[in-house]
Amino acid sequence: MTRRRACLKWAAGFALAASFAGAGPAWAGNQKEEAMADSVRLALSNAIKDARPPRPAFRDEASRQRYQRWLAEMSGRLKRKIPDERSRLEFLEAAWYESSRAGLDPGLVLGLIQVESAYRKYAVSMVGARGYMQVMPFWSRVVGDGDRSKLFHMQTNLRFGCSILRMYIDMEKGNLYLALGRYNGSRGRAPYPNAVLAAWKKWEFHE
Repeated sequence: MTRRRACLKWAAGFALAASFAGAGPAWAGNQKEEAMADSVRLALSNAIKDARPPRPAFRDEASRQRYQRWLAEMSGRLKRKIPDERSRLEFLEAAWYESSRAGLDPGLVLGLIQVESAYRKYAVSMVGARGYMQVMPFWSRVVGDGDRSKLFHMQTNLRFGCSILRMYIDMEKGNLYLALGRYNGSRGRAPYPNAVLAAWKKWEFHE
């Protein structure tokens, strides 16, 4: 809860719109291609190109056991969206790894995916955003190898999405409200950030 409270300090005075909790692809992302410093582009490119496999590392046995409990709990919650157990566990393992690697709460990432694509791997928005995290194809050219088809690959999509969201949070100096707006192409407008926050609550992990 500590990380979540820290991320949500900006939200004082904003009511979380619970009616958006079930939102689907209507909120699909439309990140804008914008000018960025060479150092930012290089950092993002390096994050995307990191070829290390999604193998979690734990500082102690208690952390490993907590991860296992998280995995079991989230698997139960996600069963209706991804019925195949093996596919579901592979997705959750990758989502946990990529979100943690980017310094994001896994629950936030799962909530964003719920809002963006409703957990549809091959979702394509009206503006062309692709996959679970609705990544715009131009990112493949800006920081990737130019192969936009890879955005339908599960881990690649999660890595792009988490890295882009992390970049936006840093650009906005930790202001999650504005960062989420950037991710959706609606910076400064409340509906999308509120929808993600409401969905995040559904994916919090309580022991």
